[in-house]
Amino acid sequence: MRAFIASSIGVTCAAALVLPLAAPAGAAPDTPVHPATAGSVPAEASDPARVPGSTQSLALNPVASPSVRATGAPAAAAAEQGLPERDVEPFSLVGVVWDDVNTELHGTAQVRTRATGTGHWSDWQDLETHNAEHSADAGTAERESGAARGSTAPLWVGDSDGVEVRVRPEAPGPGEAAEAPVPLPAGLHLELVDPGEDPQEPAGTGQAQTPVTGAAGTDRASALGAAVLPALSRAATDEAAGFAPAAKPYIGPRPRIITRKGWGADEKLRESGFAYTKTVKAAFIHHSATGNNYTCSQAPSVLRGIYRYHVKSSGWRDIGYNFAVDKCGNIYEGRAGGVTKAVMGAHTLGFNTNTMGIAVLGTFTSSNPPAAAVNAVSKLTAWKLGLFGANPKGKVTLTSGGSNKYKKGRKVKLNVISGHRDGFATECPGARLYKKLGTARTSSAKLQGR
Repeated sequence: MRAFIASSIGVTCAAALVLPLAAPAGAAPDTPVHPATAGSVPAEASDPARVPGSTQSLALNPVASPSVRATGAPAAAAAEQGLPERDVEPFSLVGVVWDDVNTELHGTAQVRTRATGTGHWSDWQDLETHNAEHSADAGTAERESGAARGSTAPLWVGDSDGVEVRVRPEAPGPGEAAEAPVPLPAGLHLELVDPGEDPQEPAGTGQAQTPVTGAAGTDRASALGAAVLPALSRAATDEAAGFAPAAKPYIGPRPRIITRKGWGADEKLRESGFAYTKTVKAAFIHHSATGNNYTCSQAPSVLRGIYRYHVKSSGWRDIGYNFAVDKCGNIYEGRAGGVTKAVMGAHTLGFNTNTMGIAVLGTFTSSNPPAAAVNAVSKLTAWKLGLFGANPKGKVTLTSGGSNKYKKGRKVKLNVISGHRDGFATECPGARLYKKLGTARTSSAKLQGR
């Protein structure tokens, strides 16, 4: 019973799927780990020396609890795992992974980090342990590739060069005193991610280098190296989307979007092919659960850290989200494949088909999301949902691919703009952000002209 409750209640949102790597992160060249999608071109093995950023993967060891030490029991009897304070190579984002993607971590995972330069150690910080709800759906090539690992959500800690970690199993609840704690998953590793340097061209100043004519032109501009897709007027948006001048489609003006090049995505990390669904019927809103201790100028680094963690540590084909939004309202392209296309992500277990995932960078369980971020969600959904004829204030029926809330095959009626918790029993996107979704729906619909 305890295991069922732990897996169904209090689950929190973040960015990490569920897939095992063939080798520890950082130990092998950055080659694809998933079967190539039909029609894709296999990626060439890259030179690790040319890959910006890095990942340190450190195996956790058994740690004797105070009760074990007091009784003199052997260290092997310790249920806790961790690492003592230690010096490490510089990193800025941290998470914990384990071997089996289908095993949950029933317990707590906490880290302390030492800031580079000052030598100051942080207090203990929690990692979101229930993260399986961010995942590719069962039966998909990404899920079944054998590359996925179980993982916590990653946490942004800023420039650091020291770390300590402890992972403790869940204590027995009331009436369960005789039960032993649920064992921790096998193969626990601490992942320390260095996101690498920012692009030479600042993401905030880049401009599209290719004329943006039509939806294909929008994606071509991104693919050919534009750091930013500039905002378009409503008339220009209609033209870019291919609507006739006399038509009156319900579509919001295209907002300014920082492309993968703009935030410095290393395209050698991800799988070379793309996976698409038929349409985009709904948007699921998430928080990244990486914490709020970042500046907007650091947002590209946060994204590169999440991207590397999703691919190299969790074993996904690419970053899980289709788009991201920072606290200042900047919008970022997420999973590769074209910002105007129906790219299948790994963001809402059971509902990745015919939807898109938008992550607001931060944790909004007890902190309010900035108005700029909510406004950006409205702008983005008005445009992207409009391309596919979806009404932001409407309802849509989706077929579940299987989650802890809706069994596989069940038809579910949801809001076109939904929170992650609407499709999965989770706290995501955080109570404070979830309360703002009504505002986002109304604003998005107005931008569409409804």
